Amino acid sequence: MMDERKRSLRKEIVRLALPIALQQFMTALVGACDAIMLGKLSQDAMSAVSLATQVTFVFNLFMFAFMAGENMFVAQYYGKGDYTGISQVFSLVTKICGCIAVVFLAGTLFFPEQLMRILTNEETLIVLGSEYLRVIGISYVFSGIAQIFLAIMKNCGAVNMSTLINGVMVILNIALNAVFIFGLSGFPKMGIKGAALATVLATVVQFLWSVGYVLCRIRAVKFSLRSCEKKLFGRFWQKTVPLLINNLAWGIGFSMYSVIMGHLGTDAVAANGIANISKNLVVCFCLGLGNAGSIIVGNRLGADRLQEAKEVGETLTKTAIIAGIVSGLVLIALSPFITKMVDLTPTARGYLQKMLLISSYYIAGKSVNCMTIGGIFAAGGDSKFGMLCDSVTLWCIIVPLGCICAFILKLPVMIVYFVLNLDEIIKLPVVYKHYKKYKWIKNLT
Repeated sequence: MMDERKRSLRKEIVRLALPIALQQFMTALVGACDAIMLGKLSQDAMSAVSLATQVTFVFNLFMFAFMAGENMFVAQYYGKGDYTGISQVFSLVTKICGCIAVVFLAGTLFFPEQLMRILTNEETLIVLGSEYLRVIGISYVFSGIAQIFLAIMKNCGAVNMSTLINGVMVILNIALNAVFIFGLSGFPKMGIKGAALATVLATVVQFLWSVGYVLCRIRAVKFSLRSCEKKLFGRFWQKTVPLLINNLAWGIGFSMYSVIMGHLGTDAVAANGIANISKNLVVCFCLGLGNAGSIIVGNRLGADRLQEAKEVGETLTKTAIIAGIVSGLVLIALSPFITKMVDLTPTARGYLQKMLLISSYYIAGKSVNCMTIGGIFAAGGDSKFGMLCDSVTLWCIIVPLGCICAFILKLPVMIVYFVLNLDEIIKLPVVYKHYKKYKWIKNLT
């Protein structure tokens, strides 16, 4: 009986984790293709966009926080078979994310230079990055809504369709990148603006397809402009606000890494941008595993199978450790090919080689923390721990230490980068201790 349960769990992990990981990979691939194509124009163009995308990164932090809150409740409601609850949470999150997207759109349209000056003091990068932001902001409205609909599809058994939609969007984005950046097929050569326009058009397709699928095919889930039940509204915010604070604390802290590197010269910016893209590509399976873990554990908690949820959590955590180690080794193996694929100055290339080696251990820690903090803990509504853990680690240790190393002690670029990549490792003992307390085993419904 136990062997049968383990086989069933392995199939469930593969069924959910692989499509989600593929989505993560395809999305990261867009950033990689942007960097390679823009790098063919100039190193400054590539560096400017790598910095400008930090605004998109912060926007996605808001989206991911509310998606995590949505997943937390929807996974448990789905395990319980309560579609009324699913519809209420879905409608609430869609309205919230739509409003946030409009705010970010306004910021990129009216204050692009001010946003870029936060990220760098290099005037060339500020001008180029501002051009990108003015166009890319339009995609936020479509992307914000589409992500919520895609999350509902994953939770309601349509994970393969959500993967297909995301895959088509990514392929379209990459193809349009080539057309608009370099002026292929008779189109004018648009450079940085072309990369942004390609993303906008691809996101419109993703939006129309995902919204149409949910409204027409998942009819048990209904969108409504009316307010949800007061009790559910309060419970949702109680669990989601710590997730939002956690995401912002971690994400803005992570963006501070780019701000620090952005003031260490264009070579450091270029190498850091490629290193981040490489990390994002390789870590995709670990992120997909964490997202799948949240759904799998949440389904069991919502169905009141608490002991089974505990056993599943143990298996998922062990799987995340193995996945993290393997992913780190993969990045090391790929590093010679990555450094040859991009056009960098000799100094930037030297930085990149060392950054990829440092990133390998970062990925191993990231895999475990993604499964526990972002997956298992969130599935049971245990969101306050992640908020405190990430806030203290980043804002009390890593960011201050990085600033001291970079701006006061003026240490070499690679020492600064090494310090900035310690956060996922130093969290591990505290995360493991909290995991063993099993405070995350709760039925929220």
